[in-house]
Amino acid sequence: MIVLFTALLTSLIAITSSGGDAHATKQTLQVFAAASLAGAFHELADRLETAHPGLDVRISIAGSQQLVAQLEQGAVADVFASADDRWMSYARAQGLVSGEPTVFARNRLVMIVPKPNPARIGRLQDLSRGGIKIVIAADAVPVGHYTRTVLRNLTRTEGFPTDFATRALRNVVSEEENVKSVVSKVQLGEADAGFVYRSDVTPAVARYVRVFEIPEGANVIATYPMALLRDGPAPDAAKAFLDLVLSVDGQRVLEQHGLMPIAAISR
Repeated sequence: MIVLFTALLTSLIAITSSGGDAHATKQTLQVFAAASLAGAFHELADRLETAHPGLDVRISIAGSQQLVAQLEQGAVADVFASADDRWMSYARAQGLVSGEPTVFARNRLVMIVPKPNPARIGRLQDLSRGGIKIVIAADAVPVGHYTRTVLRNLTRTEGFPTDFATRALRNVVSEEENVKSVVSKVQLGEADAGFVYRSDVTPAVARYVRVFEIPEGANVIATYPMALLRDGPAPDAAKAFLDLVLSVDGQRVLEQHGLMPIAAISR
């Protein structure tokens, strides 16, 4: 904890020392983050701005694949936080990343249905019934890729039909560009079921949906890597943000927003 706090303090001092007067220290930090990180990263941004009043932290939220596409097209940012290794690896291959990415959190999937449950879904196996309207994310989206893995895993799970994944995917009526869109469609009753991250079932969302847990042996653990971006205009502020996310306080914020911290947090 002392090491991380010292690193964070050092980064903040570097930011403050970058100019000679109040106007010179005004700086913008642009963070590109996967949609499932919205709540946690906005809170962390507020904390960093409080620690350094001259800093304006802007969080851009979208699907990981959309963020990488924006960076390829010339968007300027300092930090990229992905919901999987696949898109981080792609960003590195395109020369967008500076240094080694750092895993800062993990997540797992759940299935949700609207509270009224018009399709009368009582268990995961019901997703293979005809007439069920399922919404998932597109395969290019991390949560969509994870969803397909979960469906294949359930096919090999005792108590599920051997063609479960095939039959469930036939019931997919929409493929979304980020996990928040999946949550919204289920919450509004536009779909009978959907697969989302555990962290997306916030207290506000939980009022409108019912959660079905996925058997541990069939679930996946989503890994979140983060990296500084090459030629980012605010490298010192970017390092400070990364240090904050990895600090004990930062990890606690992630946990409070339903994510799995990478290290044990003392209570």
